[in-house]
Amino acid sequence: MFHRSRSNLALWFTLTMGSILVVFAGVIYYQAVSDQLENLDRLLLKKSRIITVNARYDLRQKQLDLENVPLIGSKVLPLGSELVYARWYDTKEQLIQFFGTVPETQWTIAPGFKTLKTTFYSSKRESTVTWLRQLTLPVYQDNLLIGYLQVAIPLTSAQNNLAELRLVLILTVPVTLGVIGLAGWYLGGIAMQPIRDSYDQLQRFTSNASHELRSPLSAIISNAQYGFLSKSNDIEVQRQRFEKISNVAKSMNILVSNLLLLARHAGRLSPESLQEVDLKSLLLGIADEYTTQEAAKHLNLTYTLPTASILVLGDADLLRQAVVNLLDNACKYTFPGGQVELRLFTQSNWAVVEVADNGIGIPEADLPHIFERFYRVDKKRTRKTGGYGLGLSIVQQVLSAHGGHLSVKSTVEKGSTFRIVLPLK
Repeated sequence: MFHRSRSNLALWFTLTMGSILVVFAGVIYYQAVSDQLENLDRLLLKKSRIITVNARYDLRQKQLDLENVPLIGSKVLPLGSELVYARWYDTKEQLIQFFGTVPETQWTIAPGFKTLKTTFYSSKRESTVTWLRQLTLPVYQDNLLIGYLQVAIPLTSAQNNLAELRLVLILTVPVTLGVIGLAGWYLGGIAMQPIRDSYDQLQRFTSNASHELRSPLSAIISNAQYGFLSKSNDIEVQRQRFEKISNVAKSMNILVSNLLLLARHAGRLSPESLQEVDLKSLLLGIADEYTTQEAAKHLNLTYTLPTASILVLGDADLLRQAVVNLLDNACKYTFPGGQVELRLFTQSNWAVVEVADNGIGIPEADLPHIFERFYRVDKKRTRKTGGYGLGLSIVQQVLSAHGGHLSVKSTVEKGSTFRIVLPLK
């Protein structure tokens, strides 16, 4: 599925970028054609003005003197061989004098530039098709039209330049498309990786949740079936069965409540739900409760709190749940007589809550995964302590919802320190 999606992403990326590339190449070629024609037109206009500068018209005798006109006149040497022909037409559009080829038919005089396709014949009657750029220029003397000059130059040099450009484009465009395709495949892999990770995480979550629910359900069913099939009238035995069913049901209730908590508080909390929370008062209440709890009686639980209040914006119940989860883990995984410390202080514009212990610690290989749902470092020990592997996931999601984050430092057999960082009000 992901391979097909990656291929589709790469294909659409290649088609999109390839279309842009082809259009861009077309624009470049069009601009090159325009530039070549513009240069030729400029050259034609320059030569035409040089030719017409010596044309003289006698108003009294009404005669046109072209003797000193380059190329056309008989007393002036040609300018060179760039021009294919030069023709002079009178005001009635009749051919008067010319240089080069003679038009086979009567030309229609249309002032301006024009591209023509002409066939030339050699002495051996071999035909050659040549493209020409022609200029028909009206010539004036004292604001009086005295005739038309028509000159043409071959497009051979421009065609050669454009042919070289076409060759470059023909070679570079497919190569660039290939590079774009490879880049699309690579970028598609990068784009699909987070989706694949999320999909894999969802699959693991679904599998783990099913397993966690199946085990207590099996226990409930087995105890209930034993109660149905048993013919014993011993009240104590029945009470033990019902107590087991009740305990398993409570365990399932905790699991479902944790899953609902994770589902309900995904993403940031809305501004309307945020209230002013005094972290000092919150942690004092939690510390007082833990001094009387059975889980903390075998430990040395201390707390270091500032004298002044530290205020943040958030949901007091969710923040309390996050701190309690960290304290529960610290108490569960610290040996009797160990040290658990709760600290609160500020750092720049952040409020920092630390839960430190000198317990069993977390192996370095497990640290990147401890915030994943249902992940357990020591599954056997976690089963004994009754955990589901959701506590740290809940803490991380609660802090993300408040714009904070959770970090951990841990060394095996030396303990762990979990740090909560929240923005100050």
